[in-house]
Amino acid sequence: MDYMKNYNEWLEKATEDAQIAEELKQIEGNDKEIYERFYRNLEFGTAGLRGILGAGTNRMNIYVVRQATQGMANYVLKKYGKGSVAISHDSRINADVFMMEAAKVLAANGIKTYITTELQPTPVLSYLVRYFGCQAGVMITASHNPAAYNGYKAYGEDGCQMTDVAAGAVYDEICKLDMFDDVKTMELQEAVDKGLVEYVKDDVYTSYIEEVKKQQINPGVCEDADLSVVYTPLNGAGNKLVRRILSEIGVKDVTVVPEQEMPDGNFTTCPYPNPEIKEALQKGLDLCEKVKPDLLLATDPDSDRVGIAVKDYDGSYRLISGNEDGAMLTDFILSNRKANGTLPERPVVVKTIVTTKLVEKLCEKYGVELRNVLTGFKYIGEIILNLEKEGKESDYVFGFEESYGYLAGTYVRDKDAVVASMLICEMAATFKKQGKSLAEVIDGLYEEFGYYKNTTLPFEFSGSEGMQKMADIMSSLRDNTPTEIAGYKVVGTADYKLSVKKDFATGKEEVINLPKSNVLQYNLEGDNMAIVRPSGTEPKIKIYLTAVGKDKADAQAVTDKLEKSMREIMGI
Repeated sequence: MDYMKNYNEWLEKATEDAQIAEELKQIEGNDKEIYERFYRNLEFGTAGLRGILGAGTNRMNIYVVRQATQGMANYVLKKYGKGSVAISHDSRINADVFMMEAAKVLAANGIKTYITTELQPTPVLSYLVRYFGCQAGVMITASHNPAAYNGYKAYGEDGCQMTDVAAGAVYDEICKLDMFDDVKTMELQEAVDKGLVEYVKDDVYTSYIEEVKKQQINPGVCEDADLSVVYTPLNGAGNKLVRRILSEIGVKDVTVVPEQEMPDGNFTTCPYPNPEIKEALQKGLDLCEKVKPDLLLATDPDSDRVGIAVKDYDGSYRLISGNEDGAMLTDFILSNRKANGTLPERPVVVKTIVTTKLVEKLCEKYGVELRNVLTGFKYIGEIILNLEKEGKESDYVFGFEESYGYLAGTYVRDKDAVVASMLICEMAATFKKQGKSLAEVIDGLYEEFGYYKNTTLPFEFSGSEGMQKMADIMSSLRDNTPTEIAGYKVVGTADYKLSVKKDFATGKEEVINLPKSNVLQYNLEGDNMAIVRPSGTEPKIKIYLTAVGKDKADAQAVTDKLEKSMREIMGI
């Protein structure tokens, strides 16, 4: 790609957005900055687009959003002849602007568009696609990325994030377009007047909340449990609906972190608004020390994921990992639905391959089928869709991934922090009435099944050289399979890109019946495991470690050895 040619074209044509035009002038003569912004286009994948805000083809701005939306419009019209699209946004900088720009492009192409009057959680967008019978959906969000980022998450007609095939078809359409000359657009008021853009009414959100409430396990349990909660939406989209659902199920004592209550795309009190990171929850933890609640809830900016902290034995607050929360919820849902007689005859639980093996033990205990899928909640949504096609949609009980994403029910096809917050509070209330804290609950599971410690190690590779470095690491690992890691023998491997699973003890090879993905898994002695996976949305490689010990200290010692060895093997 001729980056200077692109830059000069933008200088000439990208004049509508004054801020972008000023940025372009400011980088004039700065070859490195121009290259970083124009050496490539942001790629459209199953997660749509995601990038740093600013001027350039490798940045998020109105021109990139318009081009992506024109590609989406062409895809919808080619596949369906006509169609409709739902669009929403979270609290990100320019998120509302990008939503409007996308709506204007779709309207200019004759596609009916439903847009929200204010920010909404990502699962609501999934719900809107299904509620209105749309052919696609767009959520303007960068999830938990730092404030400098925004994104464009694309959904198919089933309410799931787009599949590889659909995203590839949209990307093909995008690649055919000149960013400035081939994009249609229409004034928003004209689109509204012509009925091509319609604002979503409040009763639709009420219907969503009613669907969430149907997922209650023990309705009414919160009303007299005297449960106290501190909640932070991390300046994102969860504030209204999370508080609404908690109120409607009877959680009366909710204290909101004041500095993080209102939408703010600058995330001034949590530069990395990710509930996986302790620093993001620090304001909530500080408030817990004053309020002394039973529970801290923290939803990420687009409110599809939720992190928690629980009161520990000494009165301090213990952070609960996504794996731990998911394991507790799995046990809570299965045990209570079995006791209530509401568990389906052939129940199905779904988790991703990097999610805790503890769930395998729980599913064995309750006689439940466990299905493993690739990382990405769209694959959990795909399982629900396939069950639906078989007339077995009600068999789906629960699905989750280690990165704090959970879903009970099938009313949406993406992870949902609104329903997860409700279920967590139900779980906490149920056990509180039994005289148990959630700290005691997770420790009880460890006592029963062994201490499964799951650790995710992210390694960032910035700049244009970063992607190549990541590719080199993955290539080297494939060419040089280790025989042992940290002294633990490698007893088997799974290469999800080559779709091959090997058992070294028996010499048996199996075909992996999942979509191809650039993931390597090493199964080790003692049920330990290491998985290496480049991120699909960020210049980052993640290593997922499973360490099994007699207790926390033992599992931590195993983790430390595994981490040291994996760093050496990968050269990072």
